[in-house]
Amino acid sequence: MTAPSAKSLILDLLSTVRRGAMPVRALIAAGELFHITENSVRVNLARLCRAQRVRRDRRGTYRLGRGASAVDQHLAGWRRADHRLGAWRIDRDGRGSWVAVCGLDPRGVTRHESQALRLLGMRELEVGLFVRPDNLTGDLARTREALYTLGLSRRRPVFRLDALDEQRERQARQLWRNDALREHYRDLQARLRESRARLPQLSRDASMAESFLLGGQAIRTIATDPLLPGPIVPEGEFAALVEATRRYDVVGRACWSEFLSRHQVIHLHSPVDLRIDDATRALVAPAMNRGNAA
Repeated sequence: MTAPSAKSLILDLLSTVRRGAMPVRALIAAGELFHITENSVRVNLARLCRAQRVRRDRRGTYRLGRGASAVDQHLAGWRRADHRLGAWRIDRDGRGSWVAVCGLDPRGVTRHESQALRLLGMRELEVGLFVRPDNLTGDLARTREALYTLGLSRRRPVFRLDALDEQRERQARQLWRNDALREHYRDLQARLRESRARLPQLSRDASMAESFLLGGQAIRTIATDPLLPGPIVPEGEFAALVEATRRYDVVGRACWSEFLSRHQVIHLHSPVDLRIDDATRALVAPAMNRGNAA
């Protein structure tokens, strides 16, 4: 696990603050855990303030600003990700119902549109036609609005697609690397269990750093998961990872509690390594590659 950048560390720490702000001295001290210099913290704070992603109050403390994006909120909502899984309607011939977006010429798709498609688990079935199972809670209008909010142009039609022919139904179900997803779920759960047992034996600084990095990796996996239905990925495996991460979050919060209390920071959750910008950048490039199952 690589260390976070100063920018991502600042954003991740401020996302834990509840009805308050974090002093610069706490951000600098946290940076030292990952060998991030004081100058780097201050320079990145200034840049984030100019971008309105962070704001400074009169007491010299910082909090998330109005520039915090819908993507930030999407990633921060990982705790209830499994609650977004609904029933997938299958017809009498065994064909599923799909959410579809069409008219996506790779030359005209923006970075934000590509990002929105990936965050909602969409994959390219035909040139310019992206699909996902219609199994998210709420109706189609809710999924459509989520895509638009995350960056898809409102000019793009989002609709339900039913009764695919047998060949395309089979192709659609194979657009995701299902075995790799399941293996990653199991591997992360094992690592979370091992770390929970190890953290009490580590120094304070080491336990803070490990819980931040590993907890963040698990949360990024959850927040960017395609949320597939049981016929594609067995039910319960994703929910088990979410529950394991919730338990780990409690332990991580204990690791950081004394540090945050010393700096008079009221924290809602355990600080974790979301790396919002890096995570979303990684989502973008593969989205327009036809047949890519990453």
